[in-house]
Amino acid sequence: MSLYNHQPLKIYNSLSGEKEPFVPVHEGNVGMYVCGPTVYSNVHLGNVRTFMSFDVIFRYLLHLEYKVRYVRNITDVGHIVDDVDEGEDKIAKKARLEQLEPMEVVQRYTVDFHRILSAFNFLPPSIEPTATGHIIEQIEIIKKIIDNGFAYEANGSIYFDVVKYNKDHNYGILSGRNIEDMLANTRDLDGQSDKRNPQDFALWKKAEPQHIMRWPSPWSDGFPGWHLECTAMSTKYLGNHFDIHGGGMDLKFPHHECEIAQNEACTGHTPVNYWMHANMLTLNGKKMAKSTGNNILPGEILTGDNTILSKPFSASVTRFFMLQAHYRSILDFSDDAIVAAEKGYKRLMEALSLLKDLPTSAQSSVAIEDWKQLCYDAMNDDFNTPILIAHLFEGVRYINVIKDGKETITAEDLETFTIAIEAFVFMVLGLENEKISDSSNDKLEGTIQLLIEMRKQARENKNFALSDQIRDQLLALGIQLKDGKEGTTFSL
Repeated sequence: MSLYNHQPLKIYNSLSGEKEPFVPVHEGNVGMYVCGPTVYSNVHLGNVRTFMSFDVIFRYLLHLEYKVRYVRNITDVGHIVDDVDEGEDKIAKKARLEQLEPMEVVQRYTVDFHRILSAFNFLPPSIEPTATGHIIEQIEIIKKIIDNGFAYEANGSIYFDVVKYNKDHNYGILSGRNIEDMLANTRDLDGQSDKRNPQDFALWKKAEPQHIMRWPSPWSDGFPGWHLECTAMSTKYLGNHFDIHGGGMDLKFPHHECEIAQNEACTGHTPVNYWMHANMLTLNGKKMAKSTGNNILPGEILTGDNTILSKPFSASVTRFFMLQAHYRSILDFSDDAIVAAEKGYKRLMEALSLLKDLPTSAQSSVAIEDWKQLCYDAMNDDFNTPILIAHLFEGVRYINVIKDGKETITAEDLETFTIAIEAFVFMVLGLENEKISDSSNDKLEGTIQLLIEMRKQARENKNFALSDQIRDQLLALGIQLKDGKEGTTFSL
């Protein structure tokens, strides 16, 4: 039997507001769609956190031996500035400002997106479709929605009729919004809009003469509305009814709400069983914003080329930092927080390096199977990475006390323990064992080696008071000396 048969998983479903047992549409198979980036600028750190959350979810589902089809799209047309239906396409605006072809903008920032995600050790999705590659599918969906009576044409544009849809369906089922309240809190249309109702949203927009990105359709030369592409691509590759749809918390309304409406208007039933949303990332307690300077790009963390952090940090340290918070929690990024995370990461990797040399005994005094199940329990509880990390550090404690001879472990339990802890650290969390080496670390190591040599000379001269003073003062600074047959080593 596959591992998922023995490890029942619960997922927090934004649709119900509760954790629900995960039961896939097709046993042993998972279809997961995650809204990808709009490629008009460098991917920002908040995006990276969202995609990292779903990378870990993807990894854990694979670890449980599900066959997973993970689809993450690229939005390369149709995303209007400020997420409204009137105005300029984000990519077209960038192309105009930089005097480039729109597809040059798309290519530049798609390459950057892939480069950053690769640096942070993301697994690639099974399929990465683009909006421009699925114009035909989007037009066909619009035709069906019109035929079913939930959309209308106005001056070459097509709009989804939210009020009509809401008579027999629940527009607001995901976000908890009430359409009567929404109608009451919006101003009347000024007569310049083609919409019948303020809440209606575009399925197809007629292109203005100056609009570069345009395609022929039965209604006009134009381009698809932003919400439509995900409906088209998710159903094409995962079917009209699939398991998981994810994205950032900011996409819950209107984007995901509109997706549900489009799917139900087209097919007659709800498209997704589990809606998942990752929470936001703040910087020094405030929302990240380029305009205020409270902003940092992922690549700037790796190079140290920023005014926020005290030094560069590796991709795995940054990843470890982010996974110390649950994906549904707000996470605040700061220099102090990532410095602390680096210390924890080093401690974890140092402990893993000791596994191969741990002594074995006839009996185990540590309960490895119980520890292993606690790790699974954490991930089975809506992918709770901070609790998993807490259990991993209990594993670090096991390693240290076994090495010091205070606890024992059998060879069989050591093999089980090694396989499990390495699987959770490297396969599930996606960390890499990076040697963090910079000039300050090299200087620190050189200084400690000098003190170790001075202590050795003091002992040879029978100056045990000085020898003990060096050892004790280093220990007070968090540096432990360990005397062995082959000399003295140290650990932080």
